[in-house]
Amino acid sequence: MSGAAFSGSNVGSSASEMPPMVRPPQPTPSAQPGPSPRDEHPVTQPIPFERPTAERATATTLDIQDPAPLGATGRPMPVFPEPIPLTRHGGARVVSMCNQKGGVGKTTTTINLGASLAEFGRKVLLVDFDPQGSLSVGLGLNPHEMDLTIYNLLMDREVEIDDVVVPSGIEGMDLLPSNIDLSAAEVQLVHEVAREQTLQRVLAPALEKYDVILIDCQPSLGLLTVNALTASDGVIVPLECEYFALRGVALLKTTIDKVRERLNPKLEIDGVLGTMFDGRTLHSREVMERLVSAWGDTVFHTVIRRTVKFSDATVAGEPITSYASSSTGADHYRQLAKEVLTRWPAE
Repeated sequence: MSGAAFSGSNVGSSASEMPPMVRPPQPTPSAQPGPSPRDEHPVTQPIPFERPTAERATATTLDIQDPAPLGATGRPMPVFPEPIPLTRHGGARVVSMCNQKGGVGKTTTTINLGASLAEFGRKVLLVDFDPQGSLSVGLGLNPHEMDLTIYNLLMDREVEIDDVVVPSGIEGMDLLPSNIDLSAAEVQLVHEVAREQTLQRVLAPALEKYDVILIDCQPSLGLLTVNALTASDGVIVPLECEYFALRGVALLKTTIDKVRERLNPKLEIDGVLGTMFDGRTLHSREVMERLVSAWGDTVFHTVIRRTVKFSDATVAGEPITSYASSSTGADHYRQLAKEVLTRWPAE
C-alpha cells in the first residue's frame, strides 16, 4: 500500500497539524531576581546570621520563660511567706469550720490546721462543738470518760473555761472537748435569753490567752452552728470535691449572710477549702472548676488531696503533722496555714 492512499484520508494527522511547542519568553535582564544568600555563599559555607542585640536577646529570653505553675484550682500557685514569729499572745481570731454536709473534712481540717498553726508559733484552742465528739476522739480522748465538756460550760455558769480545757498532746494547742451531752444543749438553749450568743459569752475569757480559736461545727445549720457563727470572726468552708457537696454551699452562704446581717456584722468568709481532691478523676477536676468559677478568689489556692494517712492519723489519735510529718497531707496543711495567715488581718 502506497503512501498516496492516505493522502485524502481523515484517519490520523500529519506532522504539520500537531500544535507547535511554544517556548516561554525569556525574562529580560531587568526582571532577573537578585542573588539570594545561597547564591552568594556556596553550600559548603554556612549562611551567616545576624546576632540579636542585647535588647532583643532579653526580649527573646523573657518570651520563652516558663509561666508560673498552675495549682489544682487551675490558677497560678503563689508562694506564701513564712509566718512571722509572735512576741506575745492574745487577741484571738475565732474561726468556724462550717458545712451542713457531713464527711467533707471539717474535723480533719480543724485538727491539722490547728497543729500546723501551732508549729508556726501560734497558740491555738480547738473547740469541739459537735455532739458526735469527733474532734475529741481524733485527738485520742475517750468521750465517755470526760468529767466536764463544753456542754457544762454552756449550761452551768459556775463552770469556767479553764476547768474544761484539756491539753491536746501538741505543744501550743489545747482542746475544749465534747460528747453526746451537747445534743441536749440545743434543746435547752431554746428558752434562754440571747441564746445565739451563749458560746460567744463563754469563749470571751479565752480571747486574751490564744492567737487562734478554731470551732469544729456539727453538720447542720441549727442553733449550735448559729452560736458558732455568732462567736466567730471568720468562716472556713471545707468542701469535698464531689457534686453533692457542691450543691449545699448556696444554702450555707445564705445562713452566713443572715447571721452577719442580724447577729454578727464582723463575720466574713475566710475561704472555701477543697478537700478529698483526686486530680486523676475528671469529676474532681470539674467540681473544682465550678467551685472556682462560682466563688472566685474566695477559694483557697491550697487543696487537700486524698491520702490514706489521714485515716491512719485519726486512728492514732494525733494530727497528720506529727503522725506522718513528711507526708503530702502534712505539707498541704502547713501550706494552708501559711495561706490562712496571709488572708487574716495583720497580727
